[in-house]
Amino acid sequence: MKSFFDTSVLVASFLDGHEHYERSFAVLAHANRKNACCATHSLAELYSTLTRLPGKLGLSVEQALASLDSVAERLELISLDVPEYRHAIREAASGGIVGGTIYDALLGQCALKARATKIYTWNVGHFRMLGAEIANRVRTP
Repeated sequence: MKSFFDTSVLVASFLDGHEHYERSFAVLAHANRKNACCATHSLAELYSTLTRLPGKLGLSVEQALASLDSVAERLELISLDVPEYRHAIREAASGGIVGGTIYDALLGQCALKARATKIYTWNVGHFRMLGAEIANRVRTP
C-alpha cells in the first residue's frame, strides 16, 4: 500500500500551530520512500505557502528549505512527463474542472501514476470532484 500526500497535509505537518498539525505530522512520521510519495510540484507549493503565512505562522526561507529537504528525503517524488501533463489537463477539462482545481487534478494524476492506494488531503472536496478513481482513495490523516 502506498500513500500520496497532498500539499495541504505537508503544510500542516510543518506548522505546529496549524489546526491539523498533530494528525498530519503523525501520518507523515510513518511515511518513507517505499510506502509514500508526493508530487514534485508540491515542493513549490509547500515553499510558497510556508514562506507567505503571516506573523509567527510563517517560516523563514531557511526553515522552508529545510522542510523541503525533509520531504524530499522522506517521500518519493512523482512527476508527470509532458504527454501525461497534457492528458491530465484535457481529462480534467472534459470533466468540467476549471480554475485552480486543475492543480489538484495534476496531483491526483501523480497519485495514480504512483499507484497510491490512499491520497491524504485536507481538501477532500476538491479531490472528490476528480472522478471515482481518485475520489475512492481520498482520506484525511
